[in-house]
Amino acid sequence: MSQKTARAGGAGMAWALVITGVAGFMAALDNLVVTTALPSIREDLGGGLHDLEWTVSAYTLTFAVLLMFGAALGDRFGRRRLFIVGLAVFTGASAAAALAPGLDALIAARAVQGVGAAIMMPITLTLLTAAVPEAKRGMAYGIWGAVNGLAVAGGPLIGGSLTEHVSWQWIFWLNVPLGLALLPLARLRLAESYGSGARLDILGTLLASGGLFGIVYGLVRGPIDGWTSTTVLGGLIAGTALLGGFVRHGMRAKAPMLPMRLFRSRAFSGINAASLLMFLGMFGSIFLLSQYMQIVLGYSPTEAGLRMLPWTGMPMLVSPLAGYLSDRIGGRSVVAAGLFLQATGLAWYACVAAADATYTTQLPALVLSGIGMSLYFAPAASLVMAGVRPHEQGIASGANNALREVGGALGIAVMSSIFSARGGYASPQQFVDGLRPALWAGAAVVALAAVAALSIPGRRGVGTRGQGAPAERAEALTTA
Repeated sequence: MSQKTARAGGAGMAWALVITGVAGFMAALDNLVVTTALPSIREDLGGGLHDLEWTVSAYTLTFAVLLMFGAALGDRFGRRRLFIVGLAVFTGASAAAALAPGLDALIAARAVQGVGAAIMMPITLTLLTAAVPEAKRGMAYGIWGAVNGLAVAGGPLIGGSLTEHVSWQWIFWLNVPLGLALLPLARLRLAESYGSGARLDILGTLLASGGLFGIVYGLVRGPIDGWTSTTVLGGLIAGTALLGGFVRHGMRAKAPMLPMRLFRSRAFSGINAASLLMFLGMFGSIFLLSQYMQIVLGYSPTEAGLRMLPWTGMPMLVSPLAGYLSDRIGGRSVVAAGLFLQATGLAWYACVAAADATYTTQLPALVLSGIGMSLYFAPAASLVMAGVRPHEQGIASGANNALREVGGALGIAVMSSIFSARGGYASPQQFVDGLRPALWAGAAVVALAAVAALSIPGRRGVGTRGQGAPAERAEALTTA
């Protein structure tokens, strides 16, 4: 990889850490910041559950599909240049979301936000690497990862607080001054760098984008239009066919976006299947539970965000222990145990969910889910890296990030479809009637993720925690 020398001195490193850290915080925050604002958005702009799904899924889908393409663009045309482009797109789309006069405009703005994040996010670590001396990179990556973790943990709380005390529009306005401040700083304080200049996989990007959109569209519209309607069947069939084409393309093309040969590794296949299924169950559950706490239990948006912290904030406390356990007994066991705990937490919640449930009855389920999620995150990154050859770790990291985002989008679509088939918004009891089977489905999916994790070879078959460059280990943790 050829790149210009990074700006020397501690000041250059500090500026790079601030710029990339804040940019990563913005992109990670927007994954979950909307969840506690959904009831207020629905009250202001109208629409049904399927519309609310798209306010979240439009972002995660475009983010997921374009993540690896965005990294390739940076390698080809200049990482600083594309970082600025992505940041400008993300900032402008955030303003458009805040000004959206209706749900359609909001969904479109969220999709464009995802495009900007997909260009910006994967480049942040590469830019940070160029600016930080090798001896200090571990510390810099740790700070960068902690800032991103704080965004994930604080997303529901920040969204709830802004919605309650200002307005839901401010969950998007928050990005605008930050983005406008970062744009000139990025131009002046970051060094430009380039990658290998490999060809862009435009066909692979189009096949993946079209396939995922078709499947998610069919899942979202199924409860409304009927599962045998032309639009729903057409979306599901076309989406499946396009994803089949994407797989075939990944097997035959010279430089595909996602080389299918990587999945010959049992370790790589196992951890990616586990990641996709875990995010499917987790994102879909958070999407419904944040509404349950407000619509059914009557909590304010801020109160709902605070009550979600035993789940979303637990990684800040438990992840160091998870890393230690991973070093001692191997990542496979820790990840599998975490996923079984997450599944148990969701099943527990399905049992206690009621129209008059107290918080004390919900707390054990939230804590179990939070501990489980924490045990998954820390070792998952090294398992991704250990499952491929060193020169393929960048692709592996991008693929794992993308599959997790895809899992999140599918989770919202699948679990909302189950919710709609059994319940609705007409009364608190009807909401609970739909919530319970959706949570049981989420628990089953996460349990399958644990089984997939157990298929990963043990220490003798795959490297342990610590393999792979620190930047690449950190990159695998960028989104939650």
